[in-house]
Amino acid sequence: MSGAPGSGSVGGRLDGLTNGAADWSDLRVVVAGLGVSGFAAADALHERGARVIAVDGADLATGGALAERARILDILGVDVRVGPEHVGSLPADATADLVVTSPGWRPDQPLLVAAAQAGIPVWGEVELAWRMRAAVGPAPWLTITGTNGKTTTVTMLASMLRAAGLRATAAGNVGTPILEAVLHPEPYDVIAVELSSFQLHWSQSLAPYASACLNVAPDHLDWHGSAEEYARAKGKVYANTRVACVYNVEDPATERLVMDAEVQEGCRAVGFTLGTPGLSMLGVVDDILADRAFVEQRQTSAAELATLADVQGSLPTLAPHQVANALAAAALARAYGVPPLAVRDGLRAFVPEPHRIADAGEVDGVRYVDDSKATNPHAAAASLAAFEHVVWVAGGLLKGAEVDDLVRDAATRLRGVVLIGADRAQIADALARHAPDVPVVDVSSTDTGAMDLVVAHAARLAEPGDVVLLAPAAASMDMFPNYGARGDAFAEAVARRAGSSRE
Repeated sequence: MSGAPGSGSVGGRLDGLTNGAADWSDLRVVVAGLGVSGFAAADALHERGARVIAVDGADLATGGALAERARILDILGVDVRVGPEHVGSLPADATADLVVTSPGWRPDQPLLVAAAQAGIPVWGEVELAWRMRAAVGPAPWLTITGTNGKTTTVTMLASMLRAAGLRATAAGNVGTPILEAVLHPEPYDVIAVELSSFQLHWSQSLAPYASACLNVAPDHLDWHGSAEEYARAKGKVYANTRVACVYNVEDPATERLVMDAEVQEGCRAVGFTLGTPGLSMLGVVDDILADRAFVEQRQTSAAELATLADVQGSLPTLAPHQVANALAAAALARAYGVPPLAVRDGLRAFVPEPHRIADAGEVDGVRYVDDSKATNPHAAAASLAAFEHVVWVAGGLLKGAEVDDLVRDAATRLRGVVLIGADRAQIADALARHAPDVPVVDVSSTDTGAMDLVVAHAARLAEPGDVVLLAPAAASMDMFPNYGARGDAFAEAVARRAGSSRE
């Protein structure tokens, strides 16, 4: 396959594709992956006259959403090629100017390797979306990344922006493809954009209005190859930022990423902290979220933004990481000019996404909390830190992550542990080293009734006033389709136990 841009007329043409009104016609594009973002990319490119070949390694015989997306693209006239035989290399019967990849495709995927070897640029769907913004007055992006807390923070931010009277949405890794938000027929005033490390890896020319990295802890090392590469991808969120780079004072790695970033002249570094804020920071004074970054007299005064009660809302407890998320969202909102009252009203209107420290009920004086979204040790540590006495439900696919630090730091909080999933032995070994006196129950069952057994064991370990916390520190795909299904199974098992205790 040929057609390597970067030199000559094709390369120059790609450089000119900086907005949706540019000439995309007859551009030869391979779209890799037919997930939600891949479908949006193929559709948008085809609509603008590009010649698109969309490929995916799935088996269409299984049906489902991917098969439906492939059918729609085929009806529209896109050249759709689905099956494992289509993802081992570039299409042999056509040339390409560009490959647009879905974020889940790793850099060592054979088709992407072939594109790199042929000198064909590879863009992610976020890069494509940035280049398809309106030619005049495009909505600014407020971008957020981090190992944990991205979705909560980006939805908090969108709520604050809407409370200020702005037409705003949360998009990107949060669920709505950023391309759909950019091309919405009713343009947004501003977009809160959640970016994963995968999406940032494939991004090149983004220039956000303001940006934030919430935290950095080892994750997705199987995808990035090393902790250093993972951190480097996260740091790309700050590149070319115009007004403010927001970092976590309690996580020095985020500040280092800001210091290493190439930003636009005049861009400021703004910290957020759970302590008293210093100059150019947001933080907490007594029970008040305070801003010493975006006030004129910040040398001597601060603006009151909200209370801790506003942050907690309907959550069963006020976890420190929820306060940190609120401060990060507030920093981005304030960078965009949102007034303090709108920050408060946005927090009050915020509705948490499911499976994030969600109250699953109380049975016999024991509270059950679903934090199934805690899919890595860093997230589980933050969840465990929110409670004093915990029966911990943990396990699943650790994806190469280490759990010794997590177990050691949480040991004094643990009333007992119930282990599930493929990598439960690794957690059991860490418990034997760091919490040898904590009772541990190993649940080997992986069938649909496993959660009833888990809840029954947890109930026997718990005492009135304790919390049974599902914070697995691991991915769910060994037992469940996703973390949501795992959380639902836990909540349903709790409900059944509550029902039987009333009989």
